[in-house]
Amino acid sequence: MTSSTFWDFLPFILMGIPVTLEVTAMAMAVTIAVSVILALGRNSELAILRWPAGFVIELFRGSSSLVQLFWAFYVLPFFGIHLPALAAGVLVLGLNEGSYFSEVVRSGLNAVPTGQREAALTLGLSPAYRFFRIILPQALPIMIPPFGNALVTMLKFTSLVSLVTIQDLSFRANLAAASLGQSGAVYGLIIVIYFALALLLAGAARLLEQWVNRRAGRLAPATSGRSRSTVPEWALGGAG
Repeated sequence: MTSSTFWDFLPFILMGIPVTLEVTAMAMAVTIAVSVILALGRNSELAILRWPAGFVIELFRGSSSLVQLFWAFYVLPFFGIHLPALAAGVLVLGLNEGSYFSEVVRSGLNAVPTGQREAALTLGLSPAYRFFRIILPQALPIMIPPFGNALVTMLKFTSLVSLVTIQDLSFRANLAAASLGQSGAVYGLIIVIYFALALLLAGAARLLEQWVNRRAGRLAPATSGRSRSTVPEWALGGAG
């Protein structure tokens, strides 16, 4: 393979980067929504919510994500459900990763001291206020580090969507390698690109973790002679 031939295909391959990042972002949005819903379902005292949430988690954790993707794109049309390739890929990746991440969310929510919940209940705060202003702010610092891992994992999983004709990095690399008749240079470049993107996302996740920790008061020095409330000031409407 000549250098000029490889460089001719380079712009075509690089055009897959925005698609890969788009799929990653959309699938992570689905992951967050699914994981919160499933975690709340698993924590519910109502069996009608707890059992279906547990079934969904075990279903997606216990089956192949590749088979799930093929079902969503190739099998569901036989039942009258036609999903575009992008929608099928994002939905399957989000449900799959959300099933795993739901346990992280559930662990983070359960780590909030019971006394905090009881105090908020005693004060007559609404369920929405208790969750978003008392429980969630204290659980976020626990959930953010695993979120960074999930984000990088999602980036790597996006290569599966190339199998349903989405023109991401992997799809374009496969076409370029087939056209050139050699795969070494093409897939070597793809490894470097994925590695660079993973470093970028991991760095962004670390910055998010630091920001959340600052907002939660984790990085603030303890004041001598004073006890600090375990409820972050920003959760009570104070300055961040």
